[in-house]
Parts: sequence; C-alpha cells; structure tokens
Amino acid sequence: MGDKNPIRTLGDYSKPSHKGNKNTIELPEGNNVVPLRSDTIRLVQNGCSFHGLRSEDPNQHLKDFLKVVESLDLNGDNKERTRLRLFQFSLRDQASNWLERLLTGSISTWEDLTTHFLAQLFLLGRIANLRNDILMFQQQEEESFSEAWTRFKDLLQKVPHHGIDRWL
Repeated sequence: MGDKNPIRTLGDYSKPSHKGNKNTIELPEGNNVVPLRSDTIRLVQNGCSFHGLRSEDPNQHLKDFLKVVESLDLNGDNKERTRLRLFQFSLRDQASNWLERLLTGSISTWEDLTTHFLAQLFLLGRIANLRNDILMFQQQEEESFSEAWTRFKDLLQKVPHHGIDRWL
C-alpha cells in the first residue's frame, strides 16, 4: 500500500520546482481561442512597452496597447481574451514584476486588469499634481487661445479619472 505522505529529507524540500510558477490572469472560458502569433507578440512588445517608470504615463500605455489590439480585428469574445493574453507582453521591468506579484487568478477581466494596473502604477501624488494643474490652469503669455485649449485638453486626457465636475 502506498504511503500518502512519504518521508522527505531536507534536500527534497530545497530542490527547484516549477510548482511556484503561477498565472495571475485567469482567462475567461471559451473554446474559440485565437492562437497568438509571434509577430503579434513582437508588435505589442515593440509598439507599446511599459516599464513602470515615474516618467511613463499608465493611461497612455493603455491607449497605445488598445490601439494595437484593436488593429487585430477580433470579435467580442476574442477581444477580451486577446487583451488579457497580450497585456503581459507589453510590460517590462518593474511593471512586469508587479503583475507577477499579484495573487494567482486575481485578474479575470479586462476591467480587473486595468483597475489593478492604474491603482498600482498611477501614483496618487501624480494624480494630485495633475488635478492641481487642471484646477489652476491659466493661459500663458504669448499663448493663443487654441494653444491653451489644446494644452488644457491634454491635461484632462492625462488623468481621465480627475474627479472634477464638468461644470467647474
């Protein structure tokens, strides 16, 4: 009769194993999986990589990433799966480490992923600074109205979740 709990030595516990490897993204159920081509992965890696640096804009990364994925012309179910499958290839360095540190299966939808991504990588101090820039916006000397308006709209796009009512 086999022993369910065989005796293990300390050496057994220190052997390398793949059991610690995990996938934080749990793909939605579906049997119409579109295989990822290597050129598609390279397109994402080269076209919209994000390192998690303070100088990078997480919102802009999401916009760039979605432009690439939308160009693949997929139907509804495959869009969600493909976004989730490809997103990890757009991350580098600190951003990639962030994704790997999440709990196994903690992300199952695109909404989950973007919420976690922005909460972690769009720092509160940055949001506060951008909100302040929006609230204190002034047209600069020698700046035309259209240039000022464009600069203001650019500020609004940098932080779409600014929380400032439209009537202000």
